[in-house]
Amino acid sequence: MTTSKLVGFCGLAALVALAAPLPASAGAVPDDPTFSRDIAPILQRSCQTCHRPSSLAPMSLISYEEVRPWARAIKYRTGLRDKPGVMPPWYIEKNIGIQHFKDDWSLSDDEVATIARWADNGAPQGDPADMPEPPPFIDVDEWEIGEPDLVVSSPAFEIEGNAPDWWGSLGTSETGLTEDRYVAAIEYKERNDLQRGVRSDTVGGLFIVHHSALYSLVTGEDGDPQGPPRTWPVHEVGRNADVFDEKAGRLLEAGSTLLFPTTHLHANGTDTRAHIDVAFKFHPKGYEPEKEMQLLFFGNGPDLDIRPMEADQRADAYFTLPENAKISVFEPHMHAPGIRMCLEAVWGTSVQTLNCAGYDHNWVRVYKYADEAAPLLPKGTILHLTGYFDNSPTNPNVVDPRNWSGSGHRSVDNMFINLMQAIYLDDEEFAQEVALREAVIEAGGEPDIGCLTCGVPDEAAEVGDDGDN
Repeated sequence: MTTSKLVGFCGLAALVALAAPLPASAGAVPDDPTFSRDIAPILQRSCQTCHRPSSLAPMSLISYEEVRPWARAIKYRTGLRDKPGVMPPWYIEKNIGIQHFKDDWSLSDDEVATIARWADNGAPQGDPADMPEPPPFIDVDEWEIGEPDLVVSSPAFEIEGNAPDWWGSLGTSETGLTEDRYVAAIEYKERNDLQRGVRSDTVGGLFIVHHSALYSLVTGEDGDPQGPPRTWPVHEVGRNADVFDEKAGRLLEAGSTLLFPTTHLHANGTDTRAHIDVAFKFHPKGYEPEKEMQLLFFGNGPDLDIRPMEADQRADAYFTLPENAKISVFEPHMHAPGIRMCLEAVWGTSVQTLNCAGYDHNWVRVYKYADEAAPLLPKGTILHLTGYFDNSPTNPNVVDPRNWSGSGHRSVDNMFINLMQAIYLDDEEFAQEVALREAVIEAGGEPDIGCLTCGVPDEAAEVGDDGDN
């Protein structure tokens, strides 16, 4: 079990907020920022869903009187940018790779600088008449995906406040579904009996599930499986909702049973009883997917070697795409010593860093690429994953850095995986997608980092597609 503060300042909205795009005006740092005019809009967009009364965060950040005592702390936490402990908990590095994502609640460099200048200037309130109208919020217990069509609860479980990490099966739950339905989105929530709005010095803080795998399975009258189990995205602490590619709804079959076969629980200092709610949002009846969603989970398994009392340790993993692919999700998954992960695409002589992200064991983020920026990678592309680990006293998530650790399921063990989602494209579909991207570039758009073959002559692309790279 690791120790770190789960809940902090500015942005626990990551759990439940439907984040708005960054404002068009984000591009200048005022000389004399005030709370009413400059800071409140930032807090409303990226902080207040959880930093309000009776929500998850340990303090409310609604009014000036509530925010003023935390001005210096807000400056510090937002200034961490992509390091563990940053608020909002969004770790994509802003100077490397693709920068267009859905539901991006992160702060721009100018917004971070505005907060810092406001705090340094004494955190003035300004004219209360400049305050924007309060935005509508969904309740912290409501669903980011909207009203679900089906919610299935796992069996209940509990863990003592000082218990060691636990890994095992939670059991099964019946869906009660009477007809096949295609799923457009899935979201998880841990429901527990812990008090809201309190501080925690333990990883996970207000939760006891770090992550839990989910499968669905249909069995016959004799109880035998009617085919292999279907894999769903993994629930992880701090995880936002998964919205699948609209062309690739995922089938949940009539009579399905949900299996929770591999779950990692950690104690949080308080005896806690909980269960996991799984919410499904369906496509309309009659929907038929054009593509199959691919869950591309790859990384290092039993060969992890995290040495004691050492920072800046590196691990590498590789995966070759068997088909042309459009990647929709970048999702690093590590354990307590993990601090950073980068994803690189290698095709022919082209080497492109798609993204780098910091990592915090308290918040496992799902980064959903904007449709127009999703990596578009030809068959044969080598995906290179690089992970960085800090198993030293400078990492507050590590309980005892004197210990060596290898691969395993507990927080004191380690993982190094990227849980990507993608759809595969045939050559004609891939060429059409590339042509659309090239047209945008030719019309004056930004260079397309994720489109490896954009601007490449067809002959050269065919050489790469044949695997001569």
